[in-house]
Amino acid sequence: MSSGYRILVVGGAGYIGSHVAKALRDSGDQPVVFDNLSSGQRVNLLDGFEFIHGDLLLPEQIRAAMSGIDAIIHLAALKAAGESMVQPERYATHNLSGTLNLLNAATEAGVQHIVFSSSAAVYGEPKYTPMDEAHPTEPVNFYGFTKLEIERILAWYSKLRGLRFASLRYFNAAGYDVDGEIRGLEQDPNNLLPIVLETISGRRPHIEVFGTDYDTPDGSCIRDYIHVSDLADAHVRALRYLNTEAQDLTVNLGTSNGLSVLEIVAAAREISGVDFVVRRTGRRRGDPAVVLASAEQAKQILGWSPQHSAVQTLLETMVRAYRGKRG
Repeated sequence: MSSGYRILVVGGAGYIGSHVAKALRDSGDQPVVFDNLSSGQRVNLLDGFEFIHGDLLLPEQIRAAMSGIDAIIHLAALKAAGESMVQPERYATHNLSGTLNLLNAATEAGVQHIVFSSSAAVYGEPKYTPMDEAHPTEPVNFYGFTKLEIERILAWYSKLRGLRFASLRYFNAAGYDVDGEIRGLEQDPNNLLPIVLETISGRRPHIEVFGTDYDTPDGSCIRDYIHVSDLADAHVRALRYLNTEAQDLTVNLGTSNGLSVLEIVAAAREISGVDFVVRRTGRRRGDPAVVLASAEQAKQILGWSPQHSAVQTLLETMVRAYRGKRG
């Protein structure tokens, strides 16, 4: 979208959503944050954000929020993969039914563009790596299934209702606002880097390294970490793409450069100056040795490339956020 548009950021008070809203504001657009604050935080609502306290499960609230909206960025979802396997009903309700309420409200209001926060979880076990967008989509948890199902629903709404979409398949989001404006810490994190920072800051007694006998240089799992500010930039670029191009879009967002668990531990100790406790234990079921993204399509189509995703920047921004005792 060109500057000056009103963009509904659904889930915009959350960890990734608040960074996306900030990137929109900084690009000259008007972020309108729609959030039920179940995991999002008011402290993430920066100057220049309009806020609507609402819930996707209440159709009348999302319909009312569509007034004057030019496009949507949809980030609201339950996202704990393990939990989704024991509470599939809850994930179906929040992720699938909530999204359908959003899409129906959008088409009723004549909104034509939506950027969707998808996930590498749509792929399941890697058949090869780096994983490109042609990789088979075979989710191994119900969370990944909901993301893939939403992508399929979006394709049908595009055909039948003219709702153009861009699906952004994130790999491992990490880091904090490079400018230091976003103040709320991620709530109940499940990923390695925030768990490391919670351990450094004394919120956890130790971290666990699950498996040190993988076929990798140091024996621990390798993952693709992308700075949240780089993710936010990709959302802005995806909106501009939808405003100028005739095709829908599905792309990966990652770096193609992996970091092992033990590399992150060593870098975190060096950058923080804290020799935190690490416990090495057995492998977790279903953890592949290496997961890397191929983000060539995002580079070619959106002109996007990560600017802040080196391990030094990832950890320095996180250490600064946690030591600021925000959230």
